[in-house]
Amino acid sequence: MEQAAKKAKEDTPLTTTTTARVASPPVSSLADVASATGIVRPSDHGALSYGSYLQLDKLLKCQKLESERVFGETAHDEMLFITIHQTYELWFKQILFELDDVRSLFSAEYLEEQLMLKVVARLDRINEILKLLVQQMAIIETMTPLDFLKFRNLLAPASGFQSVQFRLLENKLGMLPHRRRTYQRKGYKDALNPEELKLVEKSEQEDSLFRWLERTPGLDDETFNFWERLKANVAADTKRRLAEAEKLPETHRQKQIDSVNEEHRKFQSMFDDKLYEKRQKGGNVRLSHRAMQGALLIMFYRDQPRMHLPFKMLSLLMDVDKHMLQWRINHLAMVQRMLGTRMGTGGSSGYHYLKETTSDDYKVFLDLFNLSTFLVPPHILPELSQRTREVLQSSIHF
Repeated sequence: MEQAAKKAKEDTPLTTTTTARVASPPVSSLADVASATGIVRPSDHGALSYGSYLQLDKLLKCQKLESERVFGETAHDEMLFITIHQTYELWFKQILFELDDVRSLFSAEYLEEQLMLKVVARLDRINEILKLLVQQMAIIETMTPLDFLKFRNLLAPASGFQSVQFRLLENKLGMLPHRRRTYQRKGYKDALNPEELKLVEKSEQEDSLFRWLERTPGLDDETFNFWERLKANVAADTKRRLAEAEKLPETHRQKQIDSVNEEHRKFQSMFDDKLYEKRQKGGNVRLSHRAMQGALLIMFYRDQPRMHLPFKMLSLLMDVDKHMLQWRINHLAMVQRMLGTRMGTGGSSGYHYLKETTSDDYKVFLDLFNLSTFLVPPHILPELSQRTREVLQSSIHF
């Protein structure tokens, strides 16, 4: 009887009793929240205004001029200097907001096409912001070196070297600690307080943005056998090119043979598992062997519907590196123009330190750029099997 009563209770609709709770429909968006709770903006918040929403009363009081505090009069260009750097930090915050969302989407077990659209949109926005930051450098260059000197000495020991958000941005993109340059045998962490240090150390441990490449559709399809067939096709083409080189006039023959052999050695460093692992341990490549195969498959078959978005994602990641490099170069030129070879206010060597940050060591997605070394003409590519063609024309998740 107890079981029957229990079953009857379970089968009783919630709407048959006055004391029962009415089941709430699932809420999937902010619009659903507003609809479910009866909230309609902005009538429920009549006091909200443009200024209060943006908290302009606080924002516009954040520009405290050291020249005014110390000398009692304003160094005119210090306002520009502060505004530019505060603007940079606000944009860094927005980039980190977008990047954290991208990372959360990448960490999903499956990266469905709907999510890939979001990733592409976020990366595209990040690139647009970075382009703006590059252009913004021209505004600060309207300040002359002599005008800067009117207040520069008041800034020490404050320095852009201490920008926590910029370090978080570098780390979340995938900057490796051992590739960073030091100054006076110190790293960037030495300029941070304990709370900031925790943030950047946590960001150094976050997963790589490359991992999704290991799940590229088609890599495990035995009917396609992409990697082995690509190796065989490249080997056959190399043999053919060497045979053609042997027929050239003696004056050109050896040069062409050496060129083909050099290209063959580069391909071997990619095809041979042990050679690739050795390059990876030596720090010459970051992509895992499987991730590299996935990236190449995406590049080779980018015209297939399912590869459109992944190819766009690879292009946008390289654009991030490109714009970061452009920003570093513009910053370097601006510093040299303003300071020559003076030391930075934070104790770095200034221009000479910044020049080192424009090297390839600071390119997070360098492997993607270098994959162009291994691109081959279409006639060398393995032909898609029927099964793989069907997979690459679908929109199933990664």
